Amino acid sequence: MTHFTQADLDQLRDKGISIDVVEAQLDRFRTGFPYLKILAPASPGTGMVALSDDERSQCLDRWNDYLANNGEVLKFVPASGAASRMFKALFAFVNGEESEPKAGSPVAELKENIASFAFYNQLCQTTNALYGKTPEQLIEEGRSKDVVAAIILPDGMNYGALPKALLTFHRYADGTTRTALEEQLAEGAQMAASAGKVKLHFTVSSNHRKLFEAKLAEAVPAMEERFGVKYEISLSEQKPSTDTIAVTPDNELFRDDNGRLVFRPGGHGALIENLNDVNGTVVFIKNIDNIVADSHREPTIENKKLLGGLLLSVQGRIADFAKRLKDAADKTVVDEAIDFCRSVLFVGSAAFDTDDDQARRTALLTIFDRPVRVCGMVRNEGEPGGGPYVAMSSDGKLSAPQILESTQIDLSKPENAEMMKGAGYFNPVDLVCYLRRPDGTSYYLPDYVDPATGFISEKSLGGRDLRALELPGLWNGAMSNWNTVFVEVPAATFNPVKTVNDLLRPAHQ
Repeated sequence: MTHFTQADLDQLRDKGISIDVVEAQLDRFRTGFPYLKILAPASPGTGMVALSDDERSQCLDRWNDYLANNGEVLKFVPASGAASRMFKALFAFVNGEESEPKAGSPVAELKENIASFAFYNQLCQTTNALYGKTPEQLIEEGRSKDVVAAIILPDGMNYGALPKALLTFHRYADGTTRTALEEQLAEGAQMAASAGKVKLHFTVSSNHRKLFEAKLAEAVPAMEERFGVKYEISLSEQKPSTDTIAVTPDNELFRDDNGRLVFRPGGHGALIENLNDVNGTVVFIKNIDNIVADSHREPTIENKKLLGGLLLSVQGRIADFAKRLKDAADKTVVDEAIDFCRSVLFVGSAAFDTDDDQARRTALLTIFDRPVRVCGMVRNEGEPGGGPYVAMSSDGKLSAPQILESTQIDLSKPENAEMMKGAGYFNPVDLVCYLRRPDGTSYYLPDYVDPATGFISEKSLGGRDLRALELPGLWNGAMSNWNTVFVEVPAATFNPVKTVNDLLRPAHQ
């Protein structure tokens, strides 16, 4: 057992973290996380559902009927991250020795297209207040560094410290602009309005919460008038109890200069607690920055509805099979349910291949008593992100579709490296979930996390190296023990803003 001081125990109590949890995390640092055994990259017919035109139409109709009948739906948007990584190249330039950016560099691209950014008017006001000049005038005078500083630093627009949600992403023909937050409101009105209401939930950081609340107070009335809906918006913060202990390179407790234990945020996997707390039925999950302007949104709206309709269809069949299996152990029903698992859910179990119908029935009922998610997958065209695979669960009992990061795959094995190299799809984080049992009770989502699917990263604090533990990712290990359906969606639905220059892409203009 690790020795904890009374001050340590008080600190743990204040964060709501038990000693057992910390001990388990310390053990994980010592043992590491096991790799998952992958069987194949997902593709149509192998871990991924391929829909015909008729099936697509049926899914769209089913979703529209669900909304028309006042079905419960919520958009869950992780939005707590700061935008600092968007401006990495800009910070390097401002803090560097060069007075002008190198040709072909990200800063040079920004400089050459400065008037094309939706935040241009705000930048003009800022440079005029700071220097009495427009951005173009400063650039002509060889003061590009002043222009860039006006974008990212606190004396200017402070974009380098704001959350992505509050950055101006798009500019419209009438001169109005929208932040990423406002575009998420617009998308919600266009694909998730039920009984005239649109429900959204944003996860935010505590230091940005007041900024979110102020922006929502300003934006919601205008968006309600624009789309003829009423919004119900809630915010939550990552719980301190989901922070993870930091250790030294020797796996000893890492302490700050005051001798206090150091904890780090557990990554987006911690948000499974927030998702559980919204107590929703149908919940769409999408990152804050994967959002486009109105004129480019039609493919996104159609495919959102497609994912929703497919979810309702799959969940309906699961509920029907579960009822029939509980009512009787008829061999025909068991065979039909196993065929559904293999052809739609792509779940495999050793129990399926036995002659014991009771064992097969028990296995099926266990599989069907899980949350359901449908995930849109985009063909891999070089974008970063996790990918869809058929993999064995960490306990080796089931094979099923999983969204995996490269850290979960043993790339020292040639067959794994070859499968990863040949993967045709990646995960754009566009999914819809069904979070209730057929009887209406909610699943307790933390029960369906696979704790063996996190990873360890190397960080530093105050110039000292430390090791940090990331919880199983929200759409990775945190949803490992869900029923999962992958379906292809077009690349037009995936338009993330990872760097500021991504705002120059056509979908954001």
